[in-house]
Amino acid sequence: MLIRIAQISTRYPRAILLAAAALAILCGVFGATAASHLKSAGFTSPDAESSKVAQLLADNFDGAAPNYVLLVSSASGADAPATKAVGLHLAETLRARPDVKGVQSYWTAPPAIASALRSTSGKDALVMAYLTGDDTAAQRAAGELTEQLTGTTDGVTVRQSGVASVFHDVNKQITHDLAVAEGVAIPVSLIVLVLVFGSLIAAALPLAVGIFAILTTLAILRLFTLVTDVSIYALNMTTAMGLALAVDYSLFIVSRYREELANGLAPIPATIRAVQTAGRTVLYSALTVALSLSVLVIFDIYFLRSFAYAGVAVVAAAAAAAIVILPAALVLLGDRVNALDIRIPLRRLFGRPAPDPMAPQVPGQSWWYRMVGWVTRHSIPVTVLLVALFLALGSPFLSVKFGYPDDRVLPTSAASRQVGDVLRAEFPAANSGNNTSIVLDGYHDGPGPIGTYATALSRVDGVQAVLSSAGVYLKGARVAAGPPGLTNGTGEYLNVATRTDPFSPAGEAQLLELKAVPPPAPALFGGAAAINADALDSLESKLPLAIALIALATFVVLFLFTGSLLLPLKAIVLNTLSLAAAFGAMVWIFQDGHLSGLLGFTPVGYMTPTMPILMFCLAFGMSMDYEVFLLSRIREEWLASGRVVDGVVVRTAEDNVHALAVGVARTGKIYTAAALLMAIVMGAMVTSKVSFIQLMGLGLTLTVLADATLIRTMLAPALMKLMGTANWWAPKPLARLHARIGLREHADSDPQDHLLAEHR
Repeated sequence: MLIRIAQISTRYPRAILLAAAALAILCGVFGATAASHLKSAGFTSPDAESSKVAQLLADNFDGAAPNYVLLVSSASGADAPATKAVGLHLAETLRARPDVKGVQSYWTAPPAIASALRSTSGKDALVMAYLTGDDTAAQRAAGELTEQLTGTTDGVTVRQSGVASVFHDVNKQITHDLAVAEGVAIPVSLIVLVLVFGSLIAAALPLAVGIFAILTTLAILRLFTLVTDVSIYALNMTTAMGLALAVDYSLFIVSRYREELANGLAPIPATIRAVQTAGRTVLYSALTVALSLSVLVIFDIYFLRSFAYAGVAVVAAAAAAAIVILPAALVLLGDRVNALDIRIPLRRLFGRPAPDPMAPQVPGQSWWYRMVGWVTRHSIPVTVLLVALFLALGSPFLSVKFGYPDDRVLPTSAASRQVGDVLRAEFPAANSGNNTSIVLDGYHDGPGPIGTYATALSRVDGVQAVLSSAGVYLKGARVAAGPPGLTNGTGEYLNVATRTDPFSPAGEAQLLELKAVPPPAPALFGGAAAINADALDSLESKLPLAIALIALATFVVLFLFTGSLLLPLKAIVLNTLSLAAAFGAMVWIFQDGHLSGLLGFTPVGYMTPTMPILMFCLAFGMSMDYEVFLLSRIREEWLASGRVVDGVVVRTAEDNVHALAVGVARTGKIYTAAALLMAIVMGAMVTSKVSFIQLMGLGLTLTVLADATLIRTMLAPALMKLMGTANWWAPKPLARLHARIGLREHADSDPQDHLLAEHR
């Protein structure tokens, strides 16, 4: 199939490039509006108990759980005439909108509620409301209201927060950060590519394919928004992946093409050979990455499912661009792929001879060959030291804690973040972000049992107050009459106010205590702590299956590729080691906050639970990118080695070491450059102002760099030296299976056949 594709690309190169240019323009136009159709929630399952509570409150209790908050601040105080006038105007404006329910304000609420809506300093007060519709509609309304209502007038300042506003601000911030990240990654990638290839022409090819992949990615995301919910966070990752993988895959093919030119092939045969060899590696790599990402579809939250849909499509687009479009460009360029070599004037400046890109490479003379030789001579200490290093780096992950993201993922300059800080510090009873809602759907047994229930709830450690139809309860005592609206013909709900961080272990413990209080009827729990618990339970229930599926998919693909039983197991173990080290670093940096000042984020003592899962799937797949590329050349040298004894090809441990050294020598520069380029693209996400996007970018960057240096260059060769010829062993039934359905790097016959033919 690959040969046929290469033949078509080399036969009609101009037509293919024109079609690609037209497709890129169409994708760019169609995908330009992708960001405006993406959603910035999706962390919880719609079937979770907390999701049902949110829906019941919206439908039956006039949006009793506010998702939009306006903080009115004045040095004159909340009761000053100017402050009151602004507050009343805000409440009236909100009530006038058809998409707003449950408006409450300090100046219009009953006394039992009003006191909770004024800050402890007396200078701030709240206007709260529920914006109807799905996440997208609520966030859009939040953006419109923020532009209309916030600002400073006559010494009175109005700022916004609430879930709808926070997600709107995150959406806006990520869209901006994406443009900044791409503005950093693309020129820096070009510089690195020039340093790798020397030639400006050769360097521009992977970048051009990468830009094509970005435009295609945006169009793919826009297409998915027509049929399903897609998270805004997929925008950063899939565009970064599109660029990184396209550059990686193009780098493999362009490098092999230049190598074949140096070996004396004409441009068309060199292109076909590059697609036949490096192109197959690209396909295997793309298959592994796609399988790793597709596992995310088993989770029932669309934040992760978005990466499954979009990620698989982006991987396919990047691989297709590298295999179909790039060969057409190579054929038209021919030997000019080495043109504009900037090394020539630089070497002339220092009095050194100009490089000859057409000179055949001699692996035995390279630094990489000598490095592997040293590693294999010291394989035991290298293995022990590196395994110990990775385990030590990963040890902080043993103390990991997980929690749902809130406004603190935003920088302190964001208004919704500033208001969130004020709510946590100044409004102990009205911070709806901390409160727990309890719905007794269909309850009609009167206030007596409700009062008993509220009394018991108010005695739970950390509870500030319990609002119920039977009254307001504090530390087991009824202190005020119950506010209106907590009971109707559909049932009853109670509001438990607390200052405990709902996403912390203390918040989880408090929720369990609240659930342990016997209710007068079946109780449904909602609010931040319940959302957090439901999200963690949902992820934990599917995580073992996800890990098993990724490991199985990786094992099957690598077995079909190598025919070995041990090499896939070795790859899985090494990937797990590098990921463990990256996870440990993320706990140390983001959970414990050791680099918070440098990176500009707020440590909250826990990590967003979806990030390690997403990192695991992405990094596991991308690490296999280099594993497949390295093993392809090692296997090629292994099959070409050996000698014929009594009609049988015999290969020794020395042949294994030689294959390792030559394989790394021929690919080390390429996969290291590919890892550096991917690290640049992923590392650009560290410039984001959203903390868990920073975590993702830095985590993937460290994983990729560690994988391409310490793992592929040192630990993998050391282990393969220790395993010797057993690297290529498989039980006879599996060996026969591989002979029948295995994936071969070359379309021609096995080099073993050539050895036997030469012997005869």
